Amino acid sequence: MSRSKALQYYISIRLLLAPLMLWTITTVVFLLLRATPGDPVDAILGPKAPQEVKDALREQLGLGGPLWLQYLNYMGKLLSFDLGTSLTSRGQKVWDIIQAYFPATVELAIFSMVVALVVGVGVGMMSASRPNTAWDAGGRLFGIITYAVPAFWVGMLLQLIFAVQLRLFPLGTRFPLSQPAPQPITGLYTIDSLLSGNFGQFFTAAHHLALPCLTLGILISGIFERIVRVNLKQTLQADYVEAARARGVPEFRILVAHALKNALIPVITVLGLTLASLLGGAILTEVTFSWPGLANRLYEAISLRDYPTVQGIVVFFAAIVVMASIAIDILNAYIDPRIRY
Repeated sequence: MSRSKALQYYISIRLLLAPLMLWTITTVVFLLLRATPGDPVDAILGPKAPQEVKDALREQLGLGGPLWLQYLNYMGKLLSFDLGTSLTSRGQKVWDIIQAYFPATVELAIFSMVVALVVGVGVGMMSASRPNTAWDAGGRLFGIITYAVPAFWVGMLLQLIFAVQLRLFPLGTRFPLSQPAPQPITGLYTIDSLLSGNFGQFFTAAHHLALPCLTLGILISGIFERIVRVNLKQTLQADYVEAARARGVPEFRILVAHALKNALIPVITVLGLTLASLLGGAILTEVTFSWPGLANRLYEAISLRDYPTVQGIVVFFAAIVVMASIAIDILNAYIDPRIRY
């Protein structure tokens, strides 16, 4: 089988398995929500409400029937791309909640990833180009610490130092409530302000974004530092690198133009999957900084036992991760001709 046909076969299998993975995730979340203690009706009315009032509300919300019937009703709506209606947001559609909160998560994830790449690749290059030195040991220590330290602890510590004591950064919002927000175009305040030509709004939005973005980005950068350092060390020992040195090519050019290009191939895989997981997994950072993103909204929905909102957001995030995984596999196959399927 030729490489192109093998790749087409692999992509077809992945695309066929994607709905199965989403169905599995949806089913697990549906069952886990109903298996955990707590009742959404009690969260809405309170535990002391009359039982007949609770029963009436449970029927109104579609929670009164048997579990299998609730499951079939939910899956039927999901097949028509209906994620349901929030139980605690005054009848707001889950799609409307995603549309309102997701841009904040995207903005935080994208700029955090930029910080992570710049810091991680930079430290990894510095460490790999100076093996068995203090720079190398420092790079390894940096990768271990940033990978292991809890995000919520670092977030609270940086808030205490830079926001509370030094008053360098604001807290708890994307934009000052006393000022009009940028005109909505993409939903990303920094991008919208630039597209509108309002640089004052851009700097204000960037100022509010800076602390959570730097916190999350630096913590993630350890992943890229370790990958770049290990792969770049191996690449610098390759025969074609030694041949370039023998021809008198400057060491910096060898590092950037020859070795780094091949060493970054594994980073592409991690980059896509990390960005996808950031879109749904930045919940600790968003909650710690009170960032009004979709992950923070998911946390609130879990605490309020809002079944449709939790299920809808999780399915939405799962779809992003699955699509990103497939896209990264395809991209890797075209970038690296050594890959076979």
